[in-house]
Amino acid sequence: MDLKQQSLELHKQKRGAIEVVPRVMVENKVDLSLAYTPGVAEVSKAIAEDKNAVWDFTIKSHTVAVVTDGSAVLGLGNIGPEAAMPVMEGKSLLFKKFAGLDAFPICLATQDSGEIIKAVRLLAPVFGGINLEDIAAPRCFEIEDALQALGIPVMHDDQHGTAVAVLAGLINAAKVAGKQMKDLVVVISGAGAAGSAVAKLTQSRVKDIIMVDSKGIIYTGREGLDKYKQDLAVITNKEKRPGTLAQALAGADVFIGVSKGNLVSAEDIKLMAEKPIVFAMANPVPEIDPEEARRGGAYIIATGRSDYPNQINNVLAFPGLFKGALEIRAPKITEGMKMAAAKTLAALVENPAPDKIIPGPFDPGVVEAVSWAVKKAAG
Repeated sequence: MDLKQQSLELHKQKRGAIEVVPRVMVENKVDLSLAYTPGVAEVSKAIAEDKNAVWDFTIKSHTVAVVTDGSAVLGLGNIGPEAAMPVMEGKSLLFKKFAGLDAFPICLATQDSGEIIKAVRLLAPVFGGINLEDIAAPRCFEIEDALQALGIPVMHDDQHGTAVAVLAGLINAAKVAGKQMKDLVVVISGAGAAGSAVAKLTQSRVKDIIMVDSKGIIYTGREGLDKYKQDLAVITNKEKRPGTLAQALAGADVFIGVSKGNLVSAEDIKLMAEKPIVFAMANPVPEIDPEEARRGGAYIIATGRSDYPNQINNVLAFPGLFKGALEIRAPKITEGMKMAAAKTLAALVENPAPDKIIPGPFDPGVVEAVSWAVKKAAG
């Protein structure tokens, strides 16, 4: 039985990946009186007098909503809220496994940004954090921005979890290749959620970033750019170069792919600078097969897949980011927190090598280290 069939069998057998388990046992009348009526009324009164007490008396302090509209699920596209549920359940499972946080899938039957924003605001009293997931660009930017004043951390993980993991890997890849971060020219294929966030988190640390979408290199003044790509054009491509992905790669130090499979060839890699760094992270098919990249001379290769070395996986970032933020009741996850998380992840690899530039998700201490870095960055 192959992996696909095994997964189908597992989910059918278990009927989902998560369940609700009580923290308080109810075995007799006294237990019932404490957990529910009449005792619980005192808890409600305490919260009514001070709304902040909800953090002390309820699940809010350790609960995250995993919110999607099903419009950009993994590599499957716009498959809708019902089909998105297994992925959101899986994400909730990872929150519990790695960070000890209780998460629940909220799959909304709308793809209207205003309705999603309203729904999250209405749900917010229950949750300590909101993880936006698999919402298509550019709506994901609008939705996340509109929710930043909610008073609890709201993060679109496809953007920022990915960006943190990429930057961590890039810090170590540069060391291994004997290059300075400040001298790197980075090409990013894909200007959607992940690509935009990677560019924004990385641009202050490298020489230049060249963003490429399906129509070619993004530059200031290019026709047809939406607001978000116009903003990207301002902080990238300092020379305002036009051209194709292959032309962008000529002389570049780093290729980061967050787009789709089979866009890059070995001949394209040969155009890059000495000791090319290749992060081909499209799933399940990367922008260039690792063996093809190696034939092109790639010195360091990372993918989003677990069956190759150097898996760039946002599970390295989001559990610790949310755990740290919730523990200090942070109102939002800041750029400083994300940068601190990336540096901490990189530092967890004591002796970086071409096939080990980033920790694995099951390496001990990852979540604790990222959580600590988040709390320290918050001051």
